[in-house]
Amino acid sequence: MVQQQQVPGPVARSQDLAVDLRRRIHSGEFVAGMRLPSEAALAEEYRVTRSLVRGAMAKLARLSLVHSRPRDGWVVHARHHAQEFDRMLSFAQWAEAGGRAAGGMISSRERRAAGVAEAQGLGVRPGERILSFTRVRTLDGLVVMVERSAWAPWVADVVDGMPDDVASTTAALAAEGITVTSGRHRIEAVAASTQDAGLLGVRRSSPLLQVTRSTATRDGRVVELGVDRYRAGTIAFDVNAGESTRALTRPV
Repeated sequence: MVQQQQVPGPVARSQDLAVDLRRRIHSGEFVAGMRLPSEAALAEEYRVTRSLVRGAMAKLARLSLVHSRPRDGWVVHARHHAQEFDRMLSFAQWAEAGGRAAGGMISSRERRAAGVAEAQGLGVRPGERILSFTRVRTLDGLVVMVERSAWAPWVADVVDGMPDDVASTTAALAAEGITVTSGRHRIEAVAASTQDAGLLGVRRSSPLLQVTRSTATRDGRVVELGVDRYRAGTIAFDVNAGESTRALTRPV
């Protein structure tokens, strides 16, 4: 259930207002790329003058948290955390490498029949029983992504035995002698579904960054098919291409 925001009381000066607006940005209430309420609306909400709001916005702009856009007013800056695809890293491994704290909670698990595409990707027969789960991922305590995974039957029992708050399924699999060494990724923009909106705390149809992926062991045995949906402004991906790499763009 989404809790209603409490109406803030009056603030004494622009610094106090800037602190509270900064809190709302970091909490995800105002996401990257989002147009903030007008200066007049904020002045009414906080029961202050527009000049006080303008001073607070100037302070946030100096911190590179917002910028002014003609005809749009004040807009939240995108503050991306970049992940590179030149080596195989799980979400938790990438976060740890950058000194950040990754967390998560499995919200649902299901044993079900594999669809045609899943069966092809996992190397099983259509209709064969597989394990799937949905997990909400956090970065430094903030919700950034919803992860949906379908697991190959040969690892399903291991994954199903993991606790809901498992920090890294990759590390937990490695502890059982199953090492994920490679992955394929496809990146595209999508609109948040009703379920996405509830899990990520965004509006339905909000823009999300979707990463569709598959992971495998060194010998090519597929472990997982996953679809990760990131909140706008929470992550960026860097792809390093050499002379032997060619990119093919095609309609979907």
